Amino acid sequence: MQEDKQRWNERYLDNPMPQSVSPLLEKYIGHAKVGQAIDVACGTGRNAHFLADLGFLVDAVDISDYALERVKNSSTIKKIDTDLDKYNLTPNKYDLIVNVNYLNRRLVSQMKEALRSGGVLVFETFIVAHGDFNLPTTNLDYLLRKNELLHSFIGLDVIYYEERVDINLRGEKIKVASLVAKKS
Repeated sequence: MQEDKQRWNERYLDNPMPQSVSPLLEKYIGHAKVGQAIDVACGTGRNAHFLADLGFLVDAVDISDYALERVKNSSTIKKIDTDLDKYNLTPNKYDLIVNVNYLNRRLVSQMKEALRSGGVLVFETFIVAHGDFNLPTTNLDYLLRKNELLHSFIGLDVIYYEERVDINLRGEKIKVASLVAKKS
């Protein structure tokens, strides 16, 4: 865990991270009932802050203590410094689960179980580019395959799904999958 924590701390120091709320979350937040939320791999808290401002009680979870120090102290945000490779989501706890720019396949089934009835999932992360773009190779364990995100959440009612080419903060082309779904 210490090695992962150090790696993520360095990553937050070396690379600019988005400061504004995820456009996907902002667009689809109206589908979620205000209540208990979790921001998985919350980073510096851009989405957690947005949710807290709307009245959600937010569990902001990340391994980087550097990033969590930048999450504002608030009675509506609970900062959880943990390794998501070992952390388990509590079943039937959340009205909203947000997972942006992070993939941990171990948590997928837990996310489905952690949603309350009527709970909403907002999930967006990167897809394997298959050499389409001139980017350094990254660990494929942290990249989705085509349609994997959609298939991973079978059983939820899909509100929105898309796979697209986007541009990251450094101006590089990337492939992204986005899903918004609701538990019946």
